[in-house]
Amino acid sequence: MWVKADVLMTHDICGPGTIGIFRREFGKTAKVWDPDKVVIMPDHYIFTADSKSNRNVDLLREFAREQGIRYFYDVIDEPNGHWVFDPSQGMLKRQHGSRYAGVCHTALPQKGHTRPGEVLFGTDSHTCMAGAFNEFATGIGNTDAGFVLGTGKLLLKVPETMHFRLEGELQPGVMAKDIILHCIGEIGFDGATYRALQFDGPGVAGLSMDDRMTIANMAIEAGGKNGIFEFDAQTQAHVDYRCKLNGTKAAYEPVKRDRKEKFAYELVLDLSKLEPTVACHPNPGQRKLAKELGDIKLDRAYIGSCTGGKTSDFLEFAAVLQGKRVVIDTFGVPATPEIVHDLQSARWGDKTIWQILTDAGVQMTENAGCAACLGGPVDTFGRMNTPLKCISATNRNFPGRMGHLESQVFLASPATVAASALTGKITDPREFVPKG
Repeated sequence: MWVKADVLMTHDICGPGTIGIFRREFGKTAKVWDPDKVVIMPDHYIFTADSKSNRNVDLLREFAREQGIRYFYDVIDEPNGHWVFDPSQGMLKRQHGSRYAGVCHTALPQKGHTRPGEVLFGTDSHTCMAGAFNEFATGIGNTDAGFVLGTGKLLLKVPETMHFRLEGELQPGVMAKDIILHCIGEIGFDGATYRALQFDGPGVAGLSMDDRMTIANMAIEAGGKNGIFEFDAQTQAHVDYRCKLNGTKAAYEPVKRDRKEKFAYELVLDLSKLEPTVACHPNPGQRKLAKELGDIKLDRAYIGSCTGGKTSDFLEFAAVLQGKRVVIDTFGVPATPEIVHDLQSARWGDKTIWQILTDAGVQMTENAGCAACLGGPVDTFGRMNTPLKCISATNRNFPGRMGHLESQVFLASPATVAASALTGKITDPREFVPKG
């Protein structure tokens, strides 16, 4: 069926290619179907001295200016300038301007671009994260995105739906990341290929919007077309506030469950019985319990990305690390500048969250972005340039994902990553989290 796009998002990796296809197919002087429905967020290969990566940001700026696209979240403030990362300033201190938004999937809701009932296309597989807000959100390729730029619509096959009913409440030390890792472990990393993953049930009420974003984000890690949650008061409060704060479109129509709904698969999950979970190398479906993996020694720990770099993720991370010291190289990359501000301003006692983390030995960067989640150029912050074993709060662990092809990535919650950073081996965070 033909589907009209409410928002098309692209970034520095796929944006230039999408623009090239748009110009090739519609003409060099063609205009996009609606400049107010295009959102451009450079976020992937930003803080690198690689000249081609820097140039991609300039290409996006030129296109946004040419097309009158106001939702371009530039890395720099000078509208006619050029982005050049300065490695001499180091990786830790901020080098971006005031409009830079950070990781697109986290920034989209922060900037008021996710609304219930809408259709969001993005040139990134983790666009499905916005399904937390009761909308159809899915990743598309450059060719499809170029077509959407010119027409505002796309031909889609309606996916079958897999039903995940959540009941009960999470126990201390267990996070939303453990929910989705458990689900993927049940069906396999290709078990939801071109299917919608629907999450509902009484257990959802106890999940924050950040939690729901974590779960929806990783629908693609099972091959899913999209993930989606029901609309409720939490959704409404979050969306209404963010749209008002940013002056974006405020009207929307939530979607409700079909009374005649049919499912290709059903799973009832008691959240109270879940335990800290890890997805082992080499794919997100390799599920094990953290307590079973204590013999795996680690070289590195990493917290960040759209999945694991939100404020709430860092709070859980800090709760485990407070007053302690990591024993392996540990990198922290907040997803957006707003999250950097949260961590540098909120205090626990006489220290900010940021200070608690740096005192624990975490290398924290103010340059919010995707960083090593997607590997990137060799000078990317946190990238594994040698065959290392890393436990990470990110979302994907195929060979080479975070750098070196022979490196190994173990996906886990921020709490599990923190506990493992303290011991140098995969560790159940409940050893450090008070019960009750």
